[in-house]
Amino acid sequence: MPSPRPSSVLMIASGMLVTLVTVALARLSFGLILPPMRESLGLSYEQAGNLGTATALGYLSLVMVAGALASRHGGRVSVLLGLACVIAGFTGLSQASAYGPLIALMALLGIGTAFAYTPLISLIATWFPQRRGLAIGLLNSGVGTGMMSAGWLVPYLSQAYGDEGWRWVWALFAAAGVLAFVGAVLFLHDPPRPEGTDPARSPTAADRRARRRAVFRNPYVVTVALVYGIVGMTYIVQAIFMFSFALDAGVDATTAGRIASLMGFLGIVCGPVWGTVSDRLGRGRSLVLAMGLAFVSTAIPVLSPTLAGFSAHYVILGVCVTGMFTSALAASTERVSPHEAPLAVSYVTVFFAAGQLLGPAAAGWLIGWTGGFRTTFGLSAVFILIGVVLSWRLTRALRPPERASAAEPRPCS
Repeated sequence: MPSPRPSSVLMIASGMLVTLVTVALARLSFGLILPPMRESLGLSYEQAGNLGTATALGYLSLVMVAGALASRHGGRVSVLLGLACVIAGFTGLSQASAYGPLIALMALLGIGTAFAYTPLISLIATWFPQRRGLAIGLLNSGVGTGMMSAGWLVPYLSQAYGDEGWRWVWALFAAAGVLAFVGAVLFLHDPPRPEGTDPARSPTAADRRARRRAVFRNPYVVTVALVYGIVGMTYIVQAIFMFSFALDAGVDATTAGRIASLMGFLGIVCGPVWGTVSDRLGRGRSLVLAMGLAFVSTAIPVLSPTLAGFSAHYVILGVCVTGMFTSALAASTERVSPHEAPLAVSYVTVFFAAGQLLGPAAAGWLIGWTGGFRTTFGLSAVFILIGVVLSWRLTRALRPPERASAAEPRPCS
């Protein structure tokens, strides 16, 4: 039975809410919650880094499984499973105090993000083949919305409820997850299968191996994966420790939260802009531009750890962060056939998750060893510069071959 054709507005809106919950709240807002949570529970910076690593490990260990599940049974099932894991993780974190359960619950957030986010991206990209950059950019605006909300919410609840404020934050995140689950049930639908395929016939083992080889050996996809790995490593370090860096440099917590929320607001505005830029200029050029801005934003507080420096960091990163995510994810689906898109997104996300696994633990150790943050973010800037060079290589690649229009679903109306 063919999939119903949903409203574009409702499908994108529900996808934005899923992205808000699974990326902004489950992954990136941890850096804002970390200072009051660390102080309340008496955690060291190394333990805090390990919590971020647990989330990345859960993400990395199952992201390819999520891609396979989405390819065989549809992205909608995977998204709903991921949201259920994230809701359970948020609820547990609002109650837990011991280090062991905290590690397990943070890992559950990573598992939930793996099952929800990457299948969502490939699902939406397949519905909008001619406007995939814009569609993914709109989805990633949910990240900005979540970060803006968390930037206001965390300091407010920390002041209102003291040592228990961070628990209320996790509880509210769980409530947002329930809303996202309802939206996904109602408005997210799998795209129709390409014409000429038999939905009753499952791919053979040889078919699946051939698909994997086609993706894993594609030099364009491999380059995108390397860039996305650098994005994952450097951005998660920023998300977890830049707020603490600002506090350590003497910036007031409320002020730091407000400038962090400004970054989220800019992400909302710039998400669709970057999607359009990547559609028109190409994924490589938009990645070069976005990562060049990320390099500048990371270097500024290293050179000038002041309120002005941190403000410039958050503003510039707010402008460019959705450009990195949107351009890389859109590029991963560009050189493969539609039925390989979930696998391609999952493949490049393995590199992203590996970077997020390495980044927090290494940064936490380095901060503890050096007694400060500047060395860590100086190295992050160097890695981003390498990403700029790799992104430039994508601009030298040949244009993707034209595909038969019958292989892709018509855009939603």
